[in-house]
Amino acid sequence: MARSDRLFRLLQALRTLPSPVTAARLAEETGVSLRSLYRDIDSLRAAGAVIDGERGFGYRLTEDIALPPQTFTQLEIEALVLGLAEVQHMGEPALAAAAGAVLSKVTATLPDRLQRQALHAASQVYRFERRDPPITDVGLLREACWQERAVVIGYVDAGQQRTDRQVLPLAIVYLERMLVLLAWCCLRQDFRKFRVDRIADIRITEESFRPRRVPMLRDFVDFLNAGAPEASKMTLSGR
Repeated sequence: MARSDRLFRLLQALRTLPSPVTAARLAEETGVSLRSLYRDIDSLRAAGAVIDGERGFGYRLTEDIALPPQTFTQLEIEALVLGLAEVQHMGEPALAAAAGAVLSKVTATLPDRLQRQALHAASQVYRFERRDPPITDVGLLREACWQERAVVIGYVDAGQQRTDRQVLPLAIVYLERMLVLLAWCCLRQDFRKFRVDRIADIRITEESFRPRRVPMLRDFVDFLNAGAPEASKMTLSGR
């Protein structure tokens, strides 16, 4: 492993593991000897990271070199913690882990008083029933959206009839109990919604539809919203 990669893994471990974290735990997490770990901690300190602690007592990252200091109001922190907690309850392990990593990174840049608020927020999330983890690899669908690449999906409808079709993935919508893929169906030459739990398999193709994803998604959302009550209209993130 390159030394830069090792230092990044150590920095990430200091961000995410409960502090103070022992040198032995950090060495295990980064896959190095204790001797190498102590050298890496010294390297991070020399680069500007403020790491409290010493051998035998454990370590705590108090100022992150990779992120500028953040200033949030108390209400903004509550909104941030609540939103990331919602993501962690969505039933998708990769996205839940990413939400936890984001919260750890942001919390590491906060002043002590605001760190305590982020760790003990007044707003909490609880679900009586968690959404089941999707059978389909949602990561592949997300990657295809990012790369704007067509995918071939095996789709099983309500009558258990399977069809294989090529679609242009536009967005994954997280509903209360299910995930829905918004896409352009090349077979039907029209916009279609596909329940992700009914997608049996996915294959990303080499066919690119860049840069049409965003305008196509806007057109699809406008179509869905046509005639819908104002309270139930869909809005795009960042729109």
